Amino acid sequence: MQAFPHEGDPARSAVDVIVRKLRHHIADGGLTVGDRLPTERELCSQFSASRNTVREAMRILKAYGLVEIRPKVGATVADNRMSQIFELFSFNTLEISKQTFADVQTFRRLLEIGPVEQLFEALEDTDIADLRQLNARLKDISDVGEASDIDFQFHYRLVSVLDNQTIKEVYNLLKPIIMRIMENGKTRRIFQTETYSEHETVIDALEARDRLAFQYRLSTHLMIGMRYFGGGMKTGI
Repeated sequence: MQAFPHEGDPARSAVDVIVRKLRHHIADGGLTVGDRLPTERELCSQFSASRNTVREAMRILKAYGLVEIRPKVGATVADNRMSQIFELFSFNTLEISKQTFADVQTFRRLLEIGPVEQLFEALEDTDIADLRQLNARLKDISDVGEASDIDFQFHYRLVSVLDNQTIKEVYNLLKPIIMRIMENGKTRRIFQTETYSEHETVIDALEARDRLAFQYRLSTHLMIGMRYFGGGMKTGI
C-alpha cells in the first residue's frame, strides 16, 4: 500500500514548491480575505505543472485554512493570517523535524490533556457520540489527506468540549502543522486501524469517566508518531 510521499519524492517536492509560491503570492501580494486566486488552468501554466499537482497544492492550502474553494467561484483567500503560522513553524519546505514534532505534540498535550478536570465536568453524552461518529469515518476513507482532516476534526471536537473560544482558536491556528504531523509516515491502513483504535480507547476512557486512563491513552496516542522519526520515545505521562 502506498505511503504518503515524503520529502525527496519528486511529486511531493513539486506540490511543496507550488504551496510555498502560492503562500508568498497571498502574503506578498497584499491579498485579503475573499480575493480570488488564479484559475487552475492559469496556475498550471504559471508553474508549468500538471493539473493533479496544482489540485494537490490547493487541497493542502484548503486543509490549512488558507484558501476556500467554491463552485463557480474558484479559490479565494480564506484567512491570510495563516501565512504567519507557516513562517512560525518554518514551513518553507513543509518539513517536520523530530524536535518540532515533540514541541508541538507536547503543546497539544497541554491543550487536550491539561484541563482534564474541566473537560470531564463539561463532558456530555452528545460529545461522546460526536467523537465516535467522527472516528467511524476513518474506516471508510481511502485518501490520506482526507483521513488527516477527519483526524484533526476528532481532536478539535475533543478540545471543543471545554467551550473555550481561545483554546479553539489556538488549535485552529496550529492546524497546518498538526495536519502535516498527522500525514507524516501514515498510510491508509494506519488511519483505518491504528489511529481508529487509539481514538476508540480515548473515547472509551471518556465514556467510563476514567481520568487516568484518558490521560494515559491520549498522551500515548499523541506521542506515538515519534516512531516515524526513528530513535523511539517514551510516551507515558
